[in-house]
Amino acid sequence: MENISNDKKAATMALVMGTLAMLVSFMAWSSVAPLATAFAPKLGFVAGTGAQKVLVAVPVLLGSIMRIPMGILSDRLGGKKVFIALMIFTLIPLVIIPHITSYTAMLWVLLLLGMAGTSFAVAISYVSVWFPAEKQGLALGIAGMGNIGNAVSALILPSIIGPAKHIDYAYNFLIVLIAVFTVIFALTTKEMPTDKNKTLSSALSVAKEKDTWYLSLFYMLTFGSFMAFGNLIPTLIGKGNVNGFVIADNPARVLVIAGFWAAGFSAVATIMRPLGGAIADKILPKKMLMFVFAGVFVSTLVLAEGTKNFAILMTGVFLLAVFAGIGNGVVFKMVPYVSKKNTGAVTGFVGAIGGLGGFVYPFVVAGIGNLHVSFLVLTGFTIICAIVLWAVFFRGGDTIVKNPRN
Repeated sequence: MENISNDKKAATMALVMGTLAMLVSFMAWSSVAPLATAFAPKLGFVAGTGAQKVLVAVPVLLGSIMRIPMGILSDRLGGKKVFIALMIFTLIPLVIIPHITSYTAMLWVLLLLGMAGTSFAVAISYVSVWFPAEKQGLALGIAGMGNIGNAVSALILPSIIGPAKHIDYAYNFLIVLIAVFTVIFALTTKEMPTDKNKTLSSALSVAKEKDTWYLSLFYMLTFGSFMAFGNLIPTLIGKGNVNGFVIADNPARVLVIAGFWAAGFSAVATIMRPLGGAIADKILPKKMLMFVFAGVFVSTLVLAEGTKNFAILMTGVFLLAVFAGIGNGVVFKMVPYVSKKNTGAVTGFVGAIGGLGGFVYPFVVAGIGNLHVSFLVLTGFTIICAIVLWAVFFRGGDTIVKNPRN
């Protein structure tokens, strides 16, 4: 693959448009969470129950699993082509969703909507080739800010549907938005260089790299927490009463307020991401990750205590947003070093496992039925990640990035 890092104009447009295209794709991907309670009467389930958590989690499933082939396709065919095709495909479920009245049918369509979540793997593959190694931490951190699409959805979609809960208004808005960005992306960006001789088996060879799986484990904690809580917050608050704290009496107002809290969480985590990547350009990422895990550990303990107090709960939520966001940036500073010629494939694997964390955890919460215990499960997982990091990267001497400036 040729070195194109000197084409500054193309690199800038790739970064800007890759980030924005991911943002609008993530808006579509995460659109169900802030509107879930509005779907309840239409689809025949009780708001705030396990059925709602399943509805919210389903798009995360395909959006996680399919990151692997989409990352590989980006490396082989070119990120620009794949991104355009992906945004066009996303329009299909967006058109169908407002017309569905069956809960089961909705689950199938939401699987298709999950493809929008693969935009992460495509964006990272596309953006990474335009920047030299010493700048990739910051560049990929900025690209990862497309995650803020979660926050934007939570912030504006409940207001768009209004008190009458016109779900079609929100999805018509998303259709127009993605269609416009598809055209802009096509007209303003250049295609990345590709290797036509690259085979599927060579791309999948990254699965043999132990570092791929270590990073996947760490990302399952950081990004998995980001996705899970971004989707769970509207469900937890959407009942209108949390631990004795009355949010609002008007159901429509509850939906908007819950969206603000979810948007705040996603926004903080997203803003922290490039900060984590930039710091990891200067400090060894393994040291930063240990700091992140310590912060997540404290956050989960605060969350567990917050099941008795709404203010403490929200404090834990935003502490988690800070450390998970920094961790997301640090992990993806390390990704291109696993296999420089298969960045899309590595991104796909790591992103898939991370996304699965966001899919599984809402089921853990629903299955346990006790928030205090559910948050302590996350505490335990954080301890496991810290032990692995210490054993492999500190005591074991393994490291992906030997010199933060190389």
